[in-house]
Amino acid sequence: MDKPVNNRAWFLVMPVLALVAFSALLPLMTVVNYSLQDTFGGNQFFWAGLEWFEDVVHSDRIRAALGRQVLFSASILAIEIPLGIFIALNMPKKGVWASFCLVVMALPLLIPWNVVGTIWQVFGRVDIGLLGYTLTKLGISYNYVNDPIAAWITIIVMDVWHWTSLVALLCYAGLQSIPDAYYQAAKIDQASRWKVFRYIELPKMQGVLLIAVLLRFMDSFMIYTEPFVLTGGGPGNATTFLSIDLVKMAVGQFDLGPAAAFSLIYFLVILVISFVFYTLMTKEGEAL
Repeated sequence: MDKPVNNRAWFLVMPVLALVAFSALLPLMTVVNYSLQDTFGGNQFFWAGLEWFEDVVHSDRIRAALGRQVLFSASILAIEIPLGIFIALNMPKKGVWASFCLVVMALPLLIPWNVVGTIWQVFGRVDIGLLGYTLTKLGISYNYVNDPIAAWITIIVMDVWHWTSLVALLCYAGLQSIPDAYYQAAKIDQASRWKVFRYIELPKMQGVLLIAVLLRFMDSFMIYTEPFVLTGGGPGNATTFLSIDLVKMAVGQFDLGPAAAFSLIYFLVILVISFVFYTLMTKEGEAL
């Protein structure tokens, strides 16, 4: 006899669904409305159809920002994922030092994003910042305010410092879930350190690595606060990513229609790429 299904639990979920509908779906519908219309003030709207979407797709400015965004996200994933795995593999598994390492790794994640940008803004200044002043004294030309390469390096290092801990902690949790019997069997078989990693640790970390890649991709592709506080999108447009360009369009220029169309395309790009990441990594995990 089948066990009766209790649907009363759905009543506990209904407040959450209502909150999501109010805080997410309604604003989304407002953005869709703005993306299809034009306004000249006075709350008067005129139908524009897909005009704003065509302008966004064919905009050289947005294409350039997209290129910078893709380059930044690719750089972040290429650095933080291997580095996080390496740190997790070398962290103590038990004892006081394990707890100490976990606390230290969690500290950067507790700092608000705007504070991170402010810290590195001061840290990199050539007059009073420890990093900028030291590099200048060593004869290294460094000025993230005027040099695009220095600005890029500073933003990437800042993001690596801030978010590698997340990858390391997720990988560490995956490693902690591996039973000791696997390591004992590998020791009996005299498996090398690489084979232990390849055939035991990496497959067991597949789930947390998927989460780490998705989280870091989505966050790096939507990054706004840290680079805006640090460089303001400069020098010139060297660090003007999609989010910064979107804010300039919506708030600075008050182009609500193009900004709404831009934000919807931005959202769909993140959604599609995240789905592709998830599908590819899930299939790869099944093959391991």
